[in-house]
Amino acid sequence: MTFSKSLIAVAFITIPAIAQAQSGESVAATPAIVVSGSAGLVSDYRFRGVSQSDREMAVQAGLTVTHDSGLYVGTWGSNLAGWGTFGGANMELDLIGGYKAKLADNATIDVGLTWYMYPGGADKTDFAEPYAKLTGTAGPATLTAGAAYAPKQQAIGKWYATGSDAAAGVYTSPGDKDDNLYLWGDGAVAVVGTPITAKAHVGHSWGQNGLGPNATAVAPTGEYWDWSLGADATWRNLTFNVSYVDTDISTSESRYLRPSFSKGQDGTGSIAGGTVLVSLTAAF
Repeated sequence: MTFSKSLIAVAFITIPAIAQAQSGESVAATPAIVVSGSAGLVSDYRFRGVSQSDREMAVQAGLTVTHDSGLYVGTWGSNLAGWGTFGGANMELDLIGGYKAKLADNATIDVGLTWYMYPGGADKTDFAEPYAKLTGTAGPATLTAGAAYAPKQQAIGKWYATGSDAAAGVYTSPGDKDDNLYLWGDGAVAVVGTPITAKAHVGHSWGQNGLGPNATAVAPTGEYWDWSLGADATWRNLTFNVSYVDTDISTSESRYLRPSFSKGQDGTGSIAGGTVLVSLTAAF
C-alpha cells in the first residue's frame, strides 16, 4: 500500500528548536529537542510471539527525536529471515511518529502511528498501524496498557488460503483487505537496591486468518495470545535481558506458517513455540 514519505519528512522539519534568554544573560535550559537511540543483539526477533528471523539472531537499532512539546519521530530496524515473508525482504524498517503527554505526575498517554516497511521486498508489503498506550507508575512498579489497530489494508489481507499457496505464490483471493487489532499489557518492577527489573507482558491479536500478498501478516493465524516473563539487568548504558516468550499457536498452525516464515520446511521446530530469548542493548 502507499503512504507519503513526505509526512515523515515534514515532521522532522517542522519541529522547532527553542532558545531562551533572561535579562540579556545566557540561561542553561533543558534542550527543546532530544535525540536518543539504542542498538543491540537479540537471539531471536519475536514480533508478538512469532519469530521473524527463523529463530536466528537479529541485529536491531532505533533512533528517536523528541520535542519538549511531546511530539516525537523515530525509526527502528531489524534483520529478517528473508525468504517468502514480506516479499523476500531481509530487513524491517519502522517509521514512527506520535505525541506523548503527562496526565498526572505518575501517568502518561502516548498516541502515534507505526509505518512498517520492508525494503527490498515486493510491492504491497508496507502497512500502517496507529496505537495508543497508557502508562502509570507506583513506587518501583510501572504498568502499561496499549492498543494498536491497523485499518483494512491489502498488505494484511488474506491473499493466500494456505502456507503452501503463499510459498508457491498462488493467490487465493488477490486484492483482499483486512484489519488487525492488538491489545496488550506490560508490567515492570524494579528490585530495590539492585540493577534488576522484573518484566511481564501479555497480548492478544485479532486479524486475518491467513497471509497477505507477500506473506505479510500481523496475526497470521487469526486470533491468538502471546506472553513473556523475564528480567533486565542494567549497567550504565547497557541492558542485558533474559525472557521466556510463548504463544498459544498450535503446532499445526505453526506448520502452516513455516513455508513462508522459515527456510526449514521439513516440519521441524516451531517459529511460534516457547523459547528463551537473550538480548544485549546499548542506549545512547
